[in-house]
Amino acid sequence: MANIYHLIAEDSVGSKVLRIAGELGAERNHGVYVVGGYVRDLFLGRPLKEIDFMVVCDGVVFAEALAKKLNVRKIVPFPKFSTAKIPYKIIPLEVAAARTEFYDKDSRKPKEVVYTDLKGDLLRRDFTVNALAVDLHPDRFGELHDPHGGIADLKAKILKTPLDPDKTFNEDPLRMMRAAYFASGLDFEIEKKSIEAIQKQANRINIVSQERITAELLKILATDKPSVGLIMLQKTGLMKYVFPEIDKMYGMDQTKEWHHKDIFYHTMQVVDNAAQLSSKMELRFAALVHDIAKPNTRRVDKKKGYTFHGHDAVGERILNKVSKYLKLSNELKSYLKKLTLLHLRPIALVKKEVTDSAIRRVMFEAGDDLDDLMILCRADITTRNPNKVKKYLNNFDIVEAKMSNVEERDAMKAFQSPVRGKEIMELCGLSEGKTVGKIKHAIEEAILNGEIENEYDAAKDYMITIKDEILKD
Repeated sequence: MANIYHLIAEDSVGSKVLRIAGELGAERNHGVYVVGGYVRDLFLGRPLKEIDFMVVCDGVVFAEALAKKLNVRKIVPFPKFSTAKIPYKIIPLEVAAARTEFYDKDSRKPKEVVYTDLKGDLLRRDFTVNALAVDLHPDRFGELHDPHGGIADLKAKILKTPLDPDKTFNEDPLRMMRAAYFASGLDFEIEKKSIEAIQKQANRINIVSQERITAELLKILATDKPSVGLIMLQKTGLMKYVFPEIDKMYGMDQTKEWHHKDIFYHTMQVVDNAAQLSSKMELRFAALVHDIAKPNTRRVDKKKGYTFHGHDAVGERILNKVSKYLKLSNELKSYLKKLTLLHLRPIALVKKEVTDSAIRRVMFEAGDDLDDLMILCRADITTRNPNKVKKYLNNFDIVEAKMSNVEERDAMKAFQSPVRGKEIMELCGLSEGKTVGKIKHAIEEAILNGEIENEYDAAKDYMITIKDEILKD
């Protein structure tokens, strides 16, 4: 049996915790193993983010004892499943009893948990590359258990299930999305048999809570090349249930100007471009939804071909519905709506003469998200014509150079009428209300349009000239 002591030793923090857990298991005469992602990532040389222990005893009781050894005061127990999280400040830990689970057909939550041994526990895992365990007993420390050929699949960069994939995905349909996530995050292929199993029962994803579905979607977007996982969702039929607005893009043509005539594949390229330019998951999400209204707004023009007039504004409205069913935070919802609404504005600036007032307005409307908006616009350049790419990027450089004036940028972020609401009320004999807001807005519009300077005297003089007209309404 292989021993991976040398790999564990390279993780100085983790190896110490593993030793303590193994010694505790020996003291209590319990089998203790490190399992799953930690073992997989040791072999792949990936960053080690958490440690999952599998124990052949009560998981909560063992977690309490291990936490005490590590000077952690409280654990987060889940006694129904004999598992517990240990909020260890150096690296997150989780302890679970060796178990096998039985499910109702309409729920991914186990209806029955039966405690088992190492062999039985590894059999219930999602993929063979996660069905790996290392013995932590001091006499056997580092001994690898790989009953389902996980190491061979790691080397072949392929995802397989320990059991028949129909059974694995039927029991817990979220594993279908996890297949797409691991394919994207690990750059692995999913075996044909598993793909076929997902295609057969893609609709079972509907029994999974929306929170879990959205969490997996965000994890896919956080990978180095999100398109791999997103295309897998589309290929297997999951996208239709997970994100129907993106599914509608598939097979829908756009004009030849773009590298991908298919709107879906254009979007995938934009997401990957954004991933290369930024590690920010929210920005990649914006890349995914920036053209979300193209299927709704596509029309045929005899001269221009396909047009998508207003897809920026329509997309912003569609995101209200999308954010609700995906259960996105209000903060993320606002961010996606803003970037979707504005994503054509900088591109329009590079296609015509750039005026200071136009740049000033984009800066004002984008606010703190201006840098992200410009990254999104650069990512959106997927034309197959290299001369156009060069031209657009050069013009973007010109626009960004004008925006780079830090003093003006900061002024735009905090921009508001130099004449404040209280003074408007005093000068116009008004109380708080919509009319005060209208006057302030008119002053701000005049500044943004370059009609007046962004300073108090000019703003006050302008207010005096327009107030009577507004007060009439």
